Amino acid sequence: MNINLTTQALKDVACDALIVNVARQQTGLQLSDAAATIDMALSGLLKERNADGEFKGNVGELLTVHPAGKLAAKRVVVVGLGAQEKVDTQAIRRATAIAARHLQKTGAHTIAIAGGFTSTNFTAEQEAQAAAEGALLGLYTFRMYQSTEANGAVNTISFVTGAEQKTKIEQALLRGQALAESTNFARSLINEPPRVLTPTELAHRASSMAKEVGLECEIFDKEKIQELEMGGLLAVSQGSVNPPHFIVLRYRGNPASKEGIAFVGKGITFDTGGISIKPAAGMDEMKGDMGGAAAVIGALQAIARLKPAINVTGIVPTCDNMPSGSAYVPGDIVRISNGKTIEIVNTDAEGRLILADGISYAVKQGLSPIVDLATLTGAMVVALGHTMTGVFSNNEDLTQKIITAGRTAGEKYWPMPLDDEYADYIHSDIADIKQTGGREAGSVTAAKILENFVGDAQWAHLDIAGTSYEESVKSYQEKGGTGVGVRTLTELAFQLANK
Repeated sequence: MNINLTTQALKDVACDALIVNVARQQTGLQLSDAAATIDMALSGLLKERNADGEFKGNVGELLTVHPAGKLAAKRVVVVGLGAQEKVDTQAIRRATAIAARHLQKTGAHTIAIAGGFTSTNFTAEQEAQAAAEGALLGLYTFRMYQSTEANGAVNTISFVTGAEQKTKIEQALLRGQALAESTNFARSLINEPPRVLTPTELAHRASSMAKEVGLECEIFDKEKIQELEMGGLLAVSQGSVNPPHFIVLRYRGNPASKEGIAFVGKGITFDTGGISIKPAAGMDEMKGDMGGAAAVIGALQAIARLKPAINVTGIVPTCDNMPSGSAYVPGDIVRISNGKTIEIVNTDAEGRLILADGISYAVKQGLSPIVDLATLTGAMVVALGHTMTGVFSNNEDLTQKIITAGRTAGEKYWPMPLDDEYADYIHSDIADIKQTGGREAGSVTAAKILENFVGDAQWAHLDIAGTSYEESVKSYQEKGGTGVGVRTLTELAFQLANK
């Protein structure tokens, strides 16, 4: 994708389509600076279409006009932002994505995006960043296994700005581009077939990405995992022909400090449920059970490109969960690398086992805060659906930072309980804890299991089971992996660097 910045006058910007924003207000439309310029050039056409009731400026509503030679652009797409008082960066992100996706489907190859929407909710730089994110997220497709090509694709995006703002807008666009491209990288990892993206291939792609952006990378093989006594990862992987791996990515944004934060991602590249096998319906989506791993790998890519002044370690235990004669079974007892034991009740509750080893490794490295991401429980989907990610944490300040980072990134999080009484659900008569606490409060008891491995570190667990995979097309999301968490983790790293 060719992305550039232009300071040309709007009427001189040559492209297949020019995108401008407007909002709805009681007396008609609030036009962005660019939309106002276009309206004037077209003799009030936009306001006329609004007065006629053809276009009201609702969220994602599109109006296409052909300038008939009055502009260098072949067509103008006006996109609605919704009610003027509610317009925020997420509205910009969604509207730009909808417009860009529409243009890609209608054969546009070169598009231009003009901002200039006046609001107290965001700056011009934040608007530009959100527009860049929206465009690139909206244009993402995963078509590499289709034998027929789509009818063309957008290959050039130009952002139009004034000369006096060029430097600031340019930095905002670079940030938006890095965040969107890293999210799309995570999406593609999730969308790959499981026979392609094995644990070995996931490790290879993480290593290749690290080399490209300048991250340190270590890949532990099965022998090293055995040496480190990572019993959770070894148990889950023992039913598969694919060996486990343990991926460690290191970004040193503050080399003078020995402190650092950790992001830990669940990397189950395919989950059959093991001996406690899942129903056939929907099992194809279990290629996405490494959504947490994808988010961590994507976030480290974005962090390496944007360079916050903080040390960040990405940790990904990865394997698949298969049924076989060598698979772990209910009734087993597994010893995690910190020495604690877990009684196995259901082999389909495997993610908490490999995360326990990942979190324990982060604690041994002296890292804090630790944030883990996992498609961990169906109970999370029951609780919050596909709109919000549940946050479980031993630190209220960290919870609020994650919620704030998510709000900036356009991702929603909701605090969940971790009260001591929930520990009774995971009491075991023969091990330190039990692997599951049953159906009641399933997402909470899963988090309580992970809490046993965090030591004294500040910690948060993000259950992305409902938000990491999308069943239908949304504003900047096609069916498949969402890459949720990439932008939030990156924003969180900047927040913690600036504390």
